[in-house]
Amino acid sequence: MSEASDYFVHPTAVVDAGASVGAGTKIWHFCHVTGSAVVGERCVLGQNVFVGANVAIGDNVHVQNNVSVYEGVTLEDDVFCGPSTVFTNVRDPRSAFPRGSSAEYEKTLVRRGATLGANCTIVCGATVGEHAFVAAGAVVTKDVPPHAVVGGVPARVLGYACACGERLGMLVPGDRRACGRCGREYACDPEGLQPAL
Repeated sequence: MSEASDYFVHPTAVVDAGASVGAGTKIWHFCHVTGSAVVGERCVLGQNVFVGANVAIGDNVHVQNNVSVYEGVTLEDDVFCGPSTVFTNVRDPRSAFPRGSSAEYEKTLVRRGATLGANCTIVCGATVGEHAFVAAGAVVTKDVPPHAVVGGVPARVLGYACACGERLGMLVPGDRRACGRCGREYACDPEGLQPAL
């Protein structure tokens, strides 16, 4: 624990000057947090995590081992990134024609409470909705609706899940369903699953 801060940085990790790291966060072996990155409170960055320039990570985010969160990616509060989750920030990379400016990076947004399974890939430009669940190994090429469970290559909607993680099955607009685990109630609309009013 550093005397000048209230977060933990393993001796093998590098946190560049200018980075903002919240209280209670743990940064483990061989991580690198760049100087313009923002990491919220109570986060866990597992072994070998890279956090790029201008990345914003909210509170209580868990980024498991071997994940690179590149410039252009935003992770809201309570997001879980499984081991070896892949983010991209350029849709058409060419080594001979580098895309090196922030203006050329496509944005990726992972909304509050979403889970990204191990080895999934989030292609840049996509938004993963609140409390969505991306299956291990899936390749997300377009927006994921709130609470949707997606899987496959490319990822497609397989059903929906409660904020607590319980599967709710497949729903269509107009359907309503209560979670068997926590009792939360939902209504399905064309935008995805929403808390029932």
